[in-house]
Amino acid sequence: MRTVIQRVASASVAIGGQTRAVIGRGLLILLAVEAADTNDDIEWLSGKIIRLRIFNDANSVMNCSILESGGDILLISQFTLFASTKKGNRPSYSRSARPEFAIPRYEQFIARLAQDLGRPIQTGEFGADMQVSLINDGPVTIVMDSKVRE
Repeated sequence: MRTVIQRVASASVAIGGQTRAVIGRGLLILLAVEAADTNDDIEWLSGKIIRLRIFNDANSVMNCSILESGGDILLISQFTLFASTKKGNRPSYSRSARPEFAIPRYEQFIARLAQDLGRPIQTGEFGADMQVSLINDGPVTIVMDSKVRE
């Protein structure tokens, strides 16, 4: 699994001109699933995101997690995070999992993230044409890959 995690002042997602989800301060997470992903990837990535200390404490130092900050999470599926631009000018998405594999993993990730956060998270819709809006706070943007684990 690969993610782009953005600390936001606010974020929203619309589908077909209709607002699907809105959050205030928190995290906007773009998620891509690959065919090699397992439950271990889900558990590791969710735990890492929940414990990631990227929110300011009382001294304006990034020292607090999403749990400590009380922020919300908006999760958006985005298969293009596995784009390969190695050959030519048209990206290849062959590392991205097919929907029949990716959708259950995406849903498992939603459930695990909500469990680790201790409350529901907001989401887009897998495979939909979505318009995502955000106000990046900081800006703070972090890329994580469950296979690399840097």
